[in-house]
Amino acid sequence: MTDFYEILGVSKDATKDEIKSAFRRKARELHPDVNKAPDAEEKFKELGKAYETLSDDNKRATYDTYGEDGLRNAGFDTNGPFAGGFGDLNDIFESVFGGFGGFGFGGQPDPNAPQRGDDLRYDLRLKFEDAAFGINKEIKFDHLETCPDCRGTGAEKGSQPKTCPQCGGSGQVKTVTRTPLGNFAQITTCPHCKGTGQVIDKPCKTCQGHGVINKEKKIEIKIPAGVDNMSKIRVSGEGDCGINGGPNGDLFVVIHVEPSRYFKRDGINIFTELEISPAQAVMGDVVTIKTLDGESEVHIPAGVQHENIVKIKGAGIPVITKPSQRGDHIVIVKIKIPTKLNEEEKRLYQRLYELNGGKKPQKSIMSKVKGVFK
Repeated sequence: MTDFYEILGVSKDATKDEIKSAFRRKARELHPDVNKAPDAEEKFKELGKAYETLSDDNKRATYDTYGEDGLRNAGFDTNGPFAGGFGDLNDIFESVFGGFGGFGFGGQPDPNAPQRGDDLRYDLRLKFEDAAFGINKEIKFDHLETCPDCRGTGAEKGSQPKTCPQCGGSGQVKTVTRTPLGNFAQITTCPHCKGTGQVIDKPCKTCQGHGVINKEKKIEIKIPAGVDNMSKIRVSGEGDCGINGGPNGDLFVVIHVEPSRYFKRDGINIFTELEISPAQAVMGDVVTIKTLDGESEVHIPAGVQHENIVKIKGAGIPVITKPSQRGDHIVIVKIKIPTKLNEEEKRLYQRLYELNGGKKPQKSIMSKVKGVFK
């Protein structure tokens, strides 16, 4: 699941300067002129999309609440600045920042540095009307929390992790191999402490030394009016807990809207079909139909044709970023031809047929045959 903050490597409350700095650093690493990895181009485009969104206050506010789907629903361009290609790295930074001096390459990451917790996904089913008008929902899910007994250290109460004797706390070990061409040094993750630089002699009994526990949590979330099928809602800080004091991940609620037996949705508009008789089509009528707001009268104009539409303005789906604005309810008129007529209806249709230039019905062949044998 795409996370623009994670792509840039910044926290949710990062300032504009921090976002800009992160983009400069990441762009230098990912630009295809520098990075020859097969996926470098795609990652660079995603980086541009993340920066373009988070550096704009309006886009960022919409993204923080409704995610990338919310940006599209609000009419923002979500293709990113490099969707059509990109030029030289110098040109990019010259146009965006007026130069890009001061870049450097970092060393190996510190295994004991704060790490952000993982994001989680929760799939939520909603009725059609609840998705249209919004609803508050209570959900339950499992996530990782910092162990309350060891407070994340993984060590039993009264003890502390110790410096790894094999790597001296660096989390890495150096191996030197002698060859006819000289000595070759290789640095690898310490197998004893698995890169943490620390070992635990007495693991916490509650978390078995992991520092985290799996726990069920119950929260109430607000589903905004206008969410569509597969919309994603970000609930900040409700994912797995961070490591070494890092921030929590987020919870992404994925919406699954149950189809309606009556309404069909297309964006913010809804569609229904209305069957009328030929007489109603010719003369016009006022018909009561079901809408999202309850029963409502709709005027069918005289002379309406099969599959013509009648529009009810403002009776559709609310715009997710502006709930006071709504789409339309579009009624598709279907003229139903009767298959069974009583005697009076037959006479009236026959008369109408004759008035429109038709001929009187002839005797059937069977009736003529019967007459011959009388």
